[in-house]
Amino acid sequence: MRLHNRVALVTGAAMGIGKATALLFAQEGARVLAADINEQEGAETEREIRAAGGECLFHRTDVSDEGDVEAAVKAATSRFGPVEILLNVAGIAHEAPAHELKLEDWQRILNVNLTSMFLCAKHVLPGMISLHRGAIVNISSVQGLFGFPGYPHYAASKGGIISLTRQLAREYASEGIRVNCIAPGTVDTPMNHGVLARVPDPDALKAAWAKMHPLGRFGQPLDIAQGALFLAGEESSWITGQCLAIDGGVSCRVF
Repeated sequence: MRLHNRVALVTGAAMGIGKATALLFAQEGARVLAADINEQEGAETEREIRAAGGECLFHRTDVSDEGDVEAAVKAATSRFGPVEILLNVAGIAHEAPAHELKLEDWQRILNVNLTSMFLCAKHVLPGMISLHRGAIVNISSVQGLFGFPGYPHYAASKGGIISLTRQLAREYASEGIRVNCIAPGTVDTPMNHGVLARVPDPDALKAAWAKMHPLGRFGQPLDIAQGALFLAGEESSWITGQCLAIDGGVSCRVF
């Protein structure tokens, strides 16, 4: 098993990429603290992992609240030991052009998508420093690499994740801690289902999204989870400060 007895904290673990990653990490031997604000679906992630013979504890967590994040890290440490792997997945989306964007929506996206990743890193880093090892994987987006119309706050949050990843990688490399991120393309997740439900013509948007990807399909949560497993494990032991695009080729197209 590639993560045997490693302690992993996975945010956004109730659904989508977070759930797929929590399940995969547990299959590979990790002891998983599954953090999410969605109690019902988060508890289901815990149940599925345990039913398959893995170790998991669900902890209800608002990742934009420092007290909640600190409590989740303490719960993981108390149950399993210091967190060795942090998978920062939790994120939300919202659509509005910049000239119509409300400040509170800007701040909400930045808090959930970017500030949460700082908070989670802040509270797992002392344990990683004590172990002199650790791996942090942050989920960004191809929108952190180039912008799509209607998402200035989302793009800013995802670009910030890439910059934060590189800064943390540089600062904590001497402590044996690696920090990388993944920039997914369009993935078949509940978050994107929500975006489609809010637009006037969801079929047209879905077709446009699919056409953007040279491989001709949306990603699946497991596509991203497998990249996260690589970046969290020993196969990537000389990789840090990088942004891995797992995007069906969308980032190599000329729009």
